[in-house]
Parts: sequence; structure tokens; C-alpha cells
Amino acid sequence: MSGGSNMPPGKLDHADRVDDDGGKPAKWRIVGPGLVVAATGVGAADMVATLVAGSRYGYGLLWAVILGVVLKIVLVEGAGRFTLATGYTIFEGWRSLGRWTTWYFAPYVMIWGFVYGATAMSSAALPLAALFPVLPLWAWAILMGLLGFVMVWFGRYDTFEKITAALVGIMFVTVVGLAIIATPNIPDMLAGLVPLIPEGGILYTLALAGGVGGTITLAAYGYWLREKGWYTPKWMKVMRIDNTMAYVMTGIFVISMLIVGAEVVRSAGVSLSAGDEGLLDLSTVLRDEYGDVVGIGFLVGFWAASFSSIIGVWNGVSLMFADFWGNMRGKESGHPDTRVGGKYFKFYVLWLTFPPMILFALGQPIGLILAYGVLGSLFMPFLAITLLGLLNGKRIPKKYANKLLGNIVLAIIALLFIVLGINQLFGALGPILAG
Repeated sequence: MSGGSNMPPGKLDHADRVDDDGGKPAKWRIVGPGLVVAATGVGAADMVATLVAGSRYGYGLLWAVILGVVLKIVLVEGAGRFTLATGYTIFEGWRSLGRWTTWYFAPYVMIWGFVYGATAMSSAALPLAALFPVLPLWAWAILMGLLGFVMVWFGRYDTFEKITAALVGIMFVTVVGLAIIATPNIPDMLAGLVPLIPEGGILYTLALAGGVGGTITLAAYGYWLREKGWYTPKWMKVMRIDNTMAYVMTGIFVISMLIVGAEVVRSAGVSLSAGDEGLLDLSTVLRDEYGDVVGIGFLVGFWAASFSSIIGVWNGVSLMFADFWGNMRGKESGHPDTRVGGKYFKFYVLWLTFPPMILFALGQPIGLILAYGVLGSLFMPFLAITLLGLLNGKRIPKKYANKLLGNIVLAIIALLFIVLGINQLFGALGPILAG
């Protein structure tokens, strides 16, 4: 399968397979893989981007936030549909498209994991360092990394899912509660549903629509379906409900952040810092406006959003790496070495946790950050384009293949991410191009 144009025979008629549940009817529960992928995808960076959008444009870009949620529903549904319909993992699908996919994914997953590990640990440490300044930021970051490591290394998928659900509950209560306290302007919100792009804000609008809710973790959805025990097409309807409801919750969460930006940050007249530090600025504004309880409560929600991304990536992307490395070693997807707790899985959990701690001492090595930016800018176009290939033709049973409308939507999404990717690519290459 390393370079062929079609999927090998064997699993395409896997609908006859009996799932781990012994063939019982498929039933949806509110806590499932969809909640995991949605929680993992929404981190501090998304919260800051939405806050800034609200503070700059009020509710003018509400439509773009909602569009972003719809785009993620389409992408994640495509990844889940491919896995359930064929029995193949997303990486097996990529390999069927040609060796170029492996040549892209291999360096990406290693460089991305190294830089993201440090970024995620620092993000989860920021609110703790603000709440408990007894330790420096780097010490809290290391503790967050170690806590995530222990939870993922020793935990089963079911445990991981329950912890994620608890973190989502904290995120939801604190941020949606904050939006209610801020008393949104309903007429302005309704006006914000009309698709208008502010002057000079085309790229910002596209970034908001395309950036909310995850990157590589979207492709991890199929692996979480497998860990949940959802293997076959009988779960297709449940998967779609699971994915849609999870991203509806994400949408409510992100819209709540937009409300806070429009009603609290904008009226306070403050300019938020770039990056995750902008959430610390918001905490200060909230304390001044509503008191310490609200300000501290928001920091707890900030921590929950950041830490859910740590354990989600440590689990989901480690499964993707394990599948990739297992395939490179000639082991089929689903081999114990590639599952949660397997040796390839554990290697990547170690890679995400310990080597990135070096970056706390080195600062930000320009070359590494540059490579991260270049590869990262290409991932979402890569996912959208490869899904077009996987959801059409002989790689998927005709019953579950894309229809014309699905292909048009996916093509529009691919085009959007290509534009965003080129913009991010030039941003990453900016220091070199400037001399």
C-alpha cells in the first residue's frame, strides 16, 4: 500500500464485522469521541483569537465563528466516515494516495510534537502561575506536562474520556456563565449573522473561520472511534450525531468568548496581549469589572481549556504516530504496539513530554519555530485535499462516498485552507525573506 493508487482488498466489506459490543444496536451517549476531539481542538489560542475578534469588531464576525464550527463538523465527519466505512485508519488512507503523504507526515509529526509540547505545557501553566505565584512559569509548565504524561501513560481510553468530559464541564460553566453575566446585545448578535467582512479584515476573517477548533487533532477522530469500540458502518449515524453535538457545544463556547470580547474587553477599552497572555489580561479586566470570584473562575476555565488540549494531543496524536510508525515497521493498524499503551504510542507520549522541556531553557530556537510554522501552515490544506481523495472513487464503498454537494463543500474548505496556509507560510518565512 506504500505507493499504490487504490486501497488493498480485505477491509472494504468489513460491515459484516461484529464490534466489541457483541453486535448490540448502536446508541449515542453525550460523552464520546466527538467531545474529545472538540475539547482538544479548542485551546487558549482560539480563545484569544475570538476575544480579539469581539473586541475589534463587536458581533460583526459572529457569522465567521459559526462558519468555522460548520467547517470542522464537515472535516471531522469525513475523517470518521472514512474510518467506519472502510475499516482503515486515516494514515492508511493517506498512504494509499502515494508516498508523498508519508514524506510530509513523518517530519511534520516529529517537529510539530516537539514544539507543540512546550507550547501546550506553557499555556496550561499560565493561569496556574497567575493563581499560585509560588512557582515560576517554567516549573508549572513542567508539572502540567508530567501530569498529562501520567494520565495518558497509565490511563485507559475510557478514563481519558471521562477526564476530558469533566474539563469540558469546567470550560463550559465558566465561559458560558461569563457570557451570561456580560449580558449580550441580542439585536447586535442577530445583525452579526449577516456575512460581512470588515474593511481590511479579509485574512483575519478567514483565519477566524478556519482556525477555531483544532488542526492535526481533527484527523485523530478515527482513532478515538476505534478506541471507543466503534469500528463498523452501524455506528455511522451515531458518529454523525456525536460529532455534530460536540461541535455545537464548541460553537456555544466560542460564541461565549466572542460575547465577552464584545461586551467586556471592548467596553473596557483595553488591548489584549498577543498569544495566551491575552487571557491573563482578560482576567485582570474581569476582576476589576466583576470582582475576584469571576476573575479567578475564568482562570480556572482557561486552565481547563489548555489542559484538555494537553491530554487530548498526548493521547490522540500519539495514536496517529503509533499507527504511522507501526505501518513503517510492517505492522498493520490495530496491532497492540500501535494502540493506547503500546510501545510506539508510549514513545510519542515521551517525545511530547520530555524533549520539549529543553525549550524552556533555550527560549525559542528560530530554525525550529520556522520549520514548525511552515509545516503547520500546510496541515489543514493537506487534510482537506486528502479527504477529497479518500471520500471518492474506489477507496470507499459507494454507499458512503461523497455526493456532489459534499465535494463542493470540501473543495471550498480546501481552497480556504490553501489561502490561509499560503498566508501563514509567508508569515513563517517572513524573517528569511526580509533578509
